[in-house]
Amino acid sequence: MYIYLYDNFLKQKRYDATIKAMETRLTDFGIAGKIVRLQTFTDPKEVILQELARGASSIVIVGNDKTFGYVLSQSATSAATFGFLPVGDGNTIAHVLGIPVGVDACDVLSRRRKVKLDVGWFNNRYFISQLHIPPSEIVVEYDEQFQVSPRYGKMELVVCNLQPFFWNDSKQKKIIVHPQDGKLEAFLRPAIGRSILREKFEEPSIFPFEEMVVSGKEAFPVEADGKVSKEIKIKIRLAKKKVEMIVGKERKF
Repeated sequence: MYIYLYDNFLKQKRYDATIKAMETRLTDFGIAGKIVRLQTFTDPKEVILQELARGASSIVIVGNDKTFGYVLSQSATSAATFGFLPVGDGNTIAHVLGIPVGVDACDVLSRRRKVKLDVGWFNNRYFISQLHIPPSEIVVEYDEQFQVSPRYGKMELVVCNLQPFFWNDSKQKKIIVHPQDGKLEAFLRPAIGRSILREKFEEPSIFPFEEMVVSGKEAFPVEADGKVSKEIKIKIRLAKKKVEMIVGKERKF
């Protein structure tokens, strides 16, 4: 049985035609199912556990990158097969998974090509897409061997698992990491000085790792799959369990 988790933004009228076409296509494939509409305070994990207990086998996320991260950061270790129907803007993860945006995503879902994907973990929270620490006074130690600290006080860090890496103000091209390689990839760029308006940064360097500790003398912001918290010290590594995901044959890994 399929359960479809609809993001709240899909109630906007401009998505009506796409959603209707998707539901028709799913019915044609014989994989229509129960629709659950996510609200601001919906706990996806609780919903998924309830539906699995009732016999559901496949949980399909309908929305964008934000929806994908929100659901899986709380539910990635659930005993379910996950699918994804990307709709609208803000969909970079779909490209990595080989899933077209819009109605044609239903074709990928119907073929049920499944793979196991790595899941990131930090301080008892999961993340499936990406973890970001904006420029902060932090020190990074990874695999208990190497330590990186900025010369001019601040450093920015992105840890990628599934979502492609890029910074808008960097000349470096978008980099897609491998979410099945048993490692996470960290992109670090220390500050090298300051202009009149803002700090200047080095071009990002990539560090594959198995475990990383990030610490600061003061609390620094951490954004993981859209959720922001303030931390003094975090430990980042792969979760022991992987998530099973339906992907397309054009996936980028």
